[in-house]
Amino acid sequence: MKADASDIRNQPAYGPAEAARYLRLPAATLRTWMVGRAYPKGDAQATFHPLIKPASTQPLQVSFYNLIEAHVLRALRTEHGVALAELRKAIAYAEKKLHLHRLLLSPELRTHAGQVFLDRYVELINLSASGQLAMRKMFEDHLQRVEWDEWQFPVRLYPYIDSTQRAAERPIAIDPHVAFGRPIVRRAGISTAAISDRIDAGETVEALADDYDLSRDEIEQAVVYSRAA
Repeated sequence: MKADASDIRNQPAYGPAEAARYLRLPAATLRTWMVGRAYPKGDAQATFHPLIKPASTQPLQVSFYNLIEAHVLRALRTEHGVALAELRKAIAYAEKKLHLHRLLLSPELRTHAGQVFLDRYVELINLSASGQLAMRKMFEDHLQRVEWDEWQFPVRLYPYIDSTQRAAERPIAIDPHVAFGRPIVRRAGISTAAISDRIDAGETVEALADDYDLSRDEIEQAVVYSRAA
């Protein structure tokens, strides 16, 4: 099934720098995934073609679906970054083999499609057994942070707050139908930016927790996420 182009989740909603902050990605990395980049090849230049088709190129803007695709790719980053050419081949291989239109949006990544995709990718990059184990675990953790609807399309993303956060913790959500798709505290539906602004204006954590019927920890997590983003 193809994503509906008129769906709000498929519409331009975020600038690339904003999207990168929400995903805890370097802005240059996300831009490369969306528009590609040139690289030297002998005496000439070659091009890494994009992995994600952005919702808009003029100007460059990201949709909620693009956020999900980039979030999934984020799971495959190493300290040296993903192997772009091999990753593109693995995506194309899995999409063709499994007859999927946009692999990185598919809930089937949690099962057979993810296995086919990762098997092909690690084969292409000749990854060690320990490297494979770490990558597959990270991939699984990232997929647990995506919520799909009954039609098998992504409906909500629970971004990482920081690098130390446990996978089970999901206090912050990005939902394209709430707060114009900006990050919110999941239980209250209030934007993390609004909470951060009230703290900056001099209000206390306790007062905000009382106002929104949230725990002190949820307020603090919202502030940490908002300031880091």
